[in-house]
Amino acid sequence: MTQSSRDRTPAGDGPVVSPRDTETAERLLSLGRLTVEGRLVQASNATLYCSIEWEGLTAACVYKPVAGERPLWDFPDGTLAEREVAAYAVSETMGLRVVPPTVHRDGPYGPGMVQLWVEPDPEVDLVALSRSEDEAIRRMAVFDAVVNNADRKIGHLLPVSDGHVYGCDHGVCFSAEYKLRTVLWQWRGQRLTTEAVEALRRVDKALRNGPLRETLLRLLTAEEVEATVRRVELMLKHKIHPFPPEDWPAIPWPPM
Repeated sequence: MTQSSRDRTPAGDGPVVSPRDTETAERLLSLGRLTVEGRLVQASNATLYCSIEWEGLTAACVYKPVAGERPLWDFPDGTLAEREVAAYAVSETMGLRVVPPTVHRDGPYGPGMVQLWVEPDPEVDLVALSRSEDEAIRRMAVFDAVVNNADRKIGHLLPVSDGHVYGCDHGVCFSAEYKLRTVLWQWRGQRLTTEAVEALRRVDKALRNGPLRETLLRLLTAEEVEATVRRVELMLKHKIHPFPPEDWPAIPWPPM
């Protein structure tokens, strides 16, 4: 069974869990019964659209089993699911909440990443949004710089009706080498906002002495965690958005 990326609604008759209710969403994603409804055929790795139910709560979610990950030349095999969970942990610590609730758990096809489905507002022009100076997009650009996102495409932006923007597909983040590749370069070299600096200070503290460090060390290599610390240090030191890398393609292809 296959489905397009725009024709899905949550299955089930129970109350639907909001991505803003992270505590409830994490419990549902961790403990709920997963039922595979279809497959996102445009994804390069096995990406399954599922319904999930637990104690009367219901939601739609994405399940990416490790067994369905395609090997990459520049990332260790079988690590993409952990990187998605790490990205969620960083987003929450920063207080930006740009990644939908995400957990690592066992599923019908083995262990993998399970993320709450966020239905984007169909009225939003994603290309125009990605080129805009919307503050929600600027938060995403700051987050991507912290996690060293090597694949921020336009189609990975999930704007919702209240103006908030979520992002998905963070499996190729946290490389120890600088590999930031994104469609969101409009602030390169510009001063960071006060909000961004405060978010960076939160994540800096948590990376040094807080539970985030322990969480990331379970999901990433020690070298990758230390590289994350250094990226945050540099952003706090210079207080500007980073510039594109000189030895790495700056924009993903295709950009959508």
